[in-house]
Amino acid sequence: GPMGLFSFLSQEVAIDLGTANTNIIANDKLVVDEPSIVAIDRNTGKLIAIGEKARQMHGRTHENIRVIRPLRDGVIADFHAAELMIRGMIKMINTGPKFFSPSLKMVVGIPCGSTEVEIRAVRDSSEHAGGRDVYLIYEPMAAAIGIGLDVEAPEGCMVVDIGGGTTEIAVIALGGIVCNRSIRVAGDGFTADIQAYMRHQHNIKIGEKTAEDIKIAVGAALPDIENPPADFVVRGPNLMTSLPIEIPVSYQEIAYCLDKSLTKIEASILQVLEQTPPELYADIVNRGVFLAGGGALLRGLDKRLTDKINIPFRVSEDPLHAVVRGTGVALKNVEKYPFLMR
Repeated sequence: GPMGLFSFLSQEVAIDLGTANTNIIANDKLVVDEPSIVAIDRNTGKLIAIGEKARQMHGRTHENIRVIRPLRDGVIADFHAAELMIRGMIKMINTGPKFFSPSLKMVVGIPCGSTEVEIRAVRDSSEHAGGRDVYLIYEPMAAAIGIGLDVEAPEGCMVVDIGGGTTEIAVIALGGIVCNRSIRVAGDGFTADIQAYMRHQHNIKIGEKTAEDIKIAVGAALPDIENPPADFVVRGPNLMTSLPIEIPVSYQEIAYCLDKSLTKIEASILQVLEQTPPELYADIVNRGVFLAGGGALLRGLDKRLTDKINIPFRVSEDPLHAVVRGTGVALKNVEKYPFLMR
């Protein structure tokens, strides 16, 4: 039937293995878009749930279930869990036995600050999960391709990709990364900032998942934005009494509590601009800087950076999927792109 044909076609996958979300493209379609989380049975080591189902369990488990985020700060922290996750997510595409054909070709994105050991971990996990031909691409390069920039042109472009674990800043020209920085201030850091702020400011204890919900509902980079979101009501225990309290949280408060982290990102952007050769610097001022990754969705971030740095910053369309889209394009052109790593 048609399913058989599909499994024959999808022997090539592009994977954006993110700290927060994993995306997979097969046959030019985004087939997996799930949180990078697995739930494992403590006693047997077997997989219980993966992705969104596992996220629902986060912070709610009893002692027989472990919920693991296999990636921390953009790199694999738990090798076994990462392998289970990649394998499980590839299985989500189609369950046909033909799928694990001997020639599964994969292109996987990695942070540009990765060490040899970290790169080896991604390669090994991908191979264990069934990849025969594994290619790696640096995430900011993938993001630039996904945004639709011509990375092989002599004109330079600059990409700031704010993911879950890392913010990747890169200047790209002539098919290579000219200068870059990868810093561990990103979405997870924002979430932690919000948890700490709620604890100190409002005496309320919240989990990671709730802090993430606050970030999405009222996250902002500036205390004054055009279409402000309504306050978000948070419920939880008072730290002192453990009695329930309700606190409305405004976007201004979140802009205030994220200020320190955003200032660190600004400083890193300036450091990369300092290292940029003057010809490319001129290109970047002309074209502007492109924001990708989930962090690009922070309300008012583009305006804040534009005002601070005096170069136009623009949010790419669908910033959450820029990396996987670019990885998908690279998958089609593995012969053509010299910057893919075997």
